[in-house]
This record gives sequence, C-alpha cells and structure tokens, in this order.
Amino acid sequence: MGITIVWFRKDLRIHDHPALVEAAAHGEVLPVFILPETVHAASDWWVHHSLVELQKKFEQQQIQFVVRKGPPVEQLLKIQQESGADQLVFNELYDPESRKQEKELTATLEKINVQVRSFQGTLLVPPDAIFNKSGQPYKVFTPFWKQLRQEPIAQPLLAPEKLTPSSLRLASLPPEEWGLLSPLSWHEKFQWQPGETAAIECWQMFRNGGFSDYKEGRDLPAQPNVSRLSPYVATGNISVRSIWYSALATDWIEDEQIEAFLRQLAWRDFAHYQLLYFPHMLEKPVRPEFEKFPWQSSAENVHAWKTGQTGYPLVDADMRELWETGYMHNRVRMIAASFLIKHLLTDWREGMKWFEETLVDWDSANNAMGWQWVAGSGFDASPYFRIFNPIVQGEKFDGAAIYVKKWVPELRNLPGKYIFQPAEAPASVLQSAGVEIGTTYPAPIVDHRAARERALAAYDTCKKG
Repeated sequence: MGITIVWFRKDLRIHDHPALVEAAAHGEVLPVFILPETVHAASDWWVHHSLVELQKKFEQQQIQFVVRKGPPVEQLLKIQQESGADQLVFNELYDPESRKQEKELTATLEKINVQVRSFQGTLLVPPDAIFNKSGQPYKVFTPFWKQLRQEPIAQPLLAPEKLTPSSLRLASLPPEEWGLLSPLSWHEKFQWQPGETAAIECWQMFRNGGFSDYKEGRDLPAQPNVSRLSPYVATGNISVRSIWYSALATDWIEDEQIEAFLRQLAWRDFAHYQLLYFPHMLEKPVRPEFEKFPWQSSAENVHAWKTGQTGYPLVDADMRELWETGYMHNRVRMIAASFLIKHLLTDWREGMKWFEETLVDWDSANNAMGWQWVAGSGFDASPYFRIFNPIVQGEKFDGAAIYVKKWVPELRNLPGKYIFQPAEAPASVLQSAGVEIGTTYPAPIVDHRAARERALAAYDTCKKG
C-alpha cells in the first residue's frame, strides 16, 4: 500500500475521475493542485470556488488536498520527495503546455522508479482513436462527428466509496494566498455557484426542463433552452461522459433533441482534438493564407466593442452580458465575434484574449477554434464572406427584443420596428422613448453596408496573396 499523488487540473470533481479511482485502489491518496501561472480573471474565480468545495469534500474523509504555486513539474517533484509517493496519476490534457509538462514529469519520475499513469478522463473519446481513412486527423467536424458516434464511449466511473488518507501533512497554501480572485472584484456580481455539486444540479434542472426544445430553442438568447453547463464542463466540475449517458437515458425527450445536444458535446471534443494535432491554432491562423489578412484595428472601436457601446443593440447586449455575468449565449457569441472581426476588421486574436479574460467558461481549445471558425481561418470554419448582419440577427433570434431590453435598458421604450437600429428611428419616436442618439445611446461606430463591403474587399486581397 503506497502513496499516490493525484494531479488535479481541469477535472475538479470526484465522480468519473479515472486517476482518482486508480489512486484509491493503490493505497493512500494525496490529491494535489498546482495553481496556474497565467491569469484568466473570470475562469480563475470559478477555479477558486471549485477548489474550495473540492477541499471540503476531501476533508470529510480526512484527506489533505495540497495546493501549491509555481512551475508544475518542479512543484510535483518536490511533493513526491516530501511524501515518498511511489505513484503519480493524472487525467490527460491536450493543449501544448500541458502535454509538455506531462512528458517532462513522466520522464523525470520514471528515472527514480516512481510509476506514472495517465488516463483519458476529460473527453468523450481518446483523440488518438479517430482518424480518417488515410490515417490522418479529421479537419472537418461532420465526418469527425459521424466517426465519434460509432466509437465506444467509456461508461462514467462512480466516485470511490472510500479513500485512504495519509498521515503526512504537507505545506499547502490557504485560499487567501491562491491569488485566483482578481483585485478588481468585478466578479463579485456573478450569479453563479461553481463546483461539482452545483454542476450536477444544473444538469438535472436542464435535463428536466429546457432539454425538450433544445434543437430550436438553443439559438434564442432570451429563452432557457441552453444548459449553461459550459463553465462546469470547462473546469471539469462535471464529466462529459456522465452527461452523455444521462442524456441518452432521457427517454421522455425526442431523439432529435438529444442528438442535437450530443453533437455540441462532440464539438467540444473536436476542439481539443484539433488543438492536439494542430497546436499552432492558439496563435496562428490554421489556414496560412489568413496570415496576410489586412487587419485595420482601431483601439477606440475595440473599446466600444468591449464595453457594449457600438450602436448595434444586439452586439452591445452581448458584450454587456459578458461583463456582468462572465458568460454569453452561444448564438450571440458568434454575432459579437463576427462584428469585431468583419465589421471592425480587428484581428481575431484580440477578441480571443478578451474572452480569455472575461469568460467563466474559458477553455483554450474552444476559444481558439470558435474565433477561428468565425474568422474563416480554421479548417472547418464559417466562410469569411458570411457576415452576420446584427440588425437581421436580432430580428431573427430576439424578435420580441427581450434579450436586448434586458441588457440595453436605455432602449426598452423603443418600438420593435427600431429596437435593433435605433439610429434609424425618427426624432419624434426617439424623443418619445427617451433616447438621444450620441448621448443616452451611441450612434453606430460603423455603417453595416460599408463595413461589409470593406471586409469583402479585405478578404479578396487576402485570397490574392
């Protein structure tokens, strides 16, 4: 009976945790979390509260959950030396930095006869299980999805019934020294409850409610037809395999609704799959011709976009929701991203960095693939020439303007005809609604039609090289 270090990362839960199950079978359990060296304000807040809950769960079994700060490999080697652990286990991640750390740690520990075991516990299927007929990784989602649908997905594991504590007590940072809470304290207004317990409750509420109209309703930002599970999944508060099997067992929901939801889980797998085989997607366009794209970013325009002051109500609602909640509905994420890239000709990497800072569900793979999808620079991306009209998109997906009126309340008295383009309303209508363009609500920072033509011209330049 030895000591096993369990290296927690994007798997802050007890259920369906292959590495923890292995540790429980081996002997004494020593769970460890190494604090991130980079700052992601909103998602760090989520990690902080998830760690607090997880620590309490381990404490209930007299297990010390060690939290350290510093280079992960260096810290884990120190913990192994202090504890005398004969095994270290972890669930694999697929971003370049994590892969590098895993390889270095494994090589170093095996030289001193410490066993290292890794498990697939963050995706539906192992990324090395799916290749096309030529033995190459898929670049297009639909064939990837069809192949994944044929693959056996491992049944989720139950939480270990009993964990064996160690008599050792190692140095561990208290929560007030984790440094995960931004000094700006803007996250204090978030109406979220992070952690495994809340994740399971969130899934059960969705499964018993909005799931029945998911396929059609997931595009409507004012309706409760999305699961809002993304931050829980991103932090690993809930297992995607447990969601998958629970969804399939929902026999009171039509199959097409379930299939539409499962497809979204597979889209997340595809993002991590792409990141594993094309790691440069975090920094460069996947399609190299976009490296020559003639960006024309304006700091003033980017600030207006970030603060929800573009003069396009749907875009402004999107960005204000993000700032107030750390979250944005998926349909309007695409619209907001498209506006930044195609209306403002701003490099997609600027938007990606802002989302990295402000999203509670930030995930490097999803974030990069999503922005490249909108930019048109990914393998399986929306064509660059598909430019969302934020006025039409509002009319289509927020017809009653419930979403816009919630986040842009200064327009709530405008009639529906003008709610998505207030600058076009007659002076008498604006006066009656208490709206003064340029004062109480900004004029559009760009003209849609002119911006569209400019974007298409830039794309043509890019294509010609």
